[in-house]
Amino acid sequence: MAIEVLMPALSPTMTEGTLARWVKAEGDKVAIGDVIAEIETDKATMEVEAIEDGILGRILVPEGTQEIAVNTPIAIMVAEGEAVPEAGAVKPQNSAPPAQAAQPPATPQAPAAAPATAPAGQPATGKRIVASPLAKRVASQKGLDLSRIKGTGPNGRIVRRDVDKAAEQGTGAPAGAVAEAPASTSRTVPHSSMRKVIARRLSEAKSTIPHFYVSVDVELDALLALRSQLNATSPEDGPDAFKLSVNDMLVKASAIALKRVPNVNASFTDQAMILHDNVDISIAVSIPDGLITPIVKNVEQKSLKQISQETKDLVKRARAGKLKPEEFQGGTFSISNMGMFGVRDFSAIINPPQAAILAIAAGKKQAVVKGNELAIATVMTVTLSVDHRVVDGAVAAEWLSAFRSVVESPLTLVL
Repeated sequence: MAIEVLMPALSPTMTEGTLARWVKAEGDKVAIGDVIAEIETDKATMEVEAIEDGILGRILVPEGTQEIAVNTPIAIMVAEGEAVPEAGAVKPQNSAPPAQAAQPPATPQAPAAAPATAPAGQPATGKRIVASPLAKRVASQKGLDLSRIKGTGPNGRIVRRDVDKAAEQGTGAPAGAVAEAPASTSRTVPHSSMRKVIARRLSEAKSTIPHFYVSVDVELDALLALRSQLNATSPEDGPDAFKLSVNDMLVKASAIALKRVPNVNASFTDQAMILHDNVDISIAVSIPDGLITPIVKNVEQKSLKQISQETKDLVKRARAGKLKPEEFQGGTFSISNMGMFGVRDFSAIINPPQAAILAIAAGKKQAVVKGNELAIATVMTVTLSVDHRVVDGAVAAEWLSAFRSVVESPLTLVL
């Protein structure tokens, strides 16, 4: 019996999505669990699995179509040997539940093209272009024609680096396009789906959460010395090899401070405060279109080596768009580290429903007074942004004091 495949709701809050790619073609046999399509979201590209056996009889929504409402028919499945009926004349297939999504929930993207218009990144001739969803998005933003770009990915697939190279060399402009006048000093770049989400969430956080900020200088020399000693014990290669970063150690220090001052490891609701027993730390990671915060869970229970290996894996998959929803949704506390850019100090915006975020700046050698004498120390400034509905000033100061104590006496990190 023919059934319609509907745009699935891959999370409780999803209302729309973008169909990035059909993995199966019309006429292909499909078994339960087979990946039939990829849906591009603000965070990643999700794989949609079939929940019925059959044959993909007809594709109703072409690749690259944006802002497809949840429960919109996107294809028709039929039994083997069955004729393919017209859309609307068949029974809808239940949309896949969130647990079947291999990647995070989708959010709205730029307005969909009119039916007569080719999908983003596709030529008007209808010739199929094999390109990654990210390459299509970037090409659309830059006004480039994917049919004029040579792919260097597997089987000639166009990837992000090909689009960037074409933009630099000026080889991907649409045929017959008029060159921009030399006098022009600006260009319009459409908002990506991620940028829209970031704009909305940060605006809501800043306007609805009463932020206040507390800063402290922390000496890093003892921690840096311990890091060097620990890294020297690592094998050169193999599964046991590791290389601790300063950030790994600061993540652990934050967890210890949160256990000492648990009122900061909290969330606000209209009915009550939620005090979290586990320390799940969200780490801000820059990716091509914006920012994502993968979560290292149960940090208080993990060794520095475990934290380092898990963080590297999360960051790698975040930048590849391969995180699962539970790997970036939630968390009890956040860290944003811009020390690698030489930033002196900054204040971060709280990531709701968390109550605090720690902004970490660069460590720099400077003169300090120890006793009655001048000395040289590596000092960094950290700033704690706090939700005043949850955490009062004295509690924030107590937490920073605990954090500084751990960093300046770092043996606590390995005990």
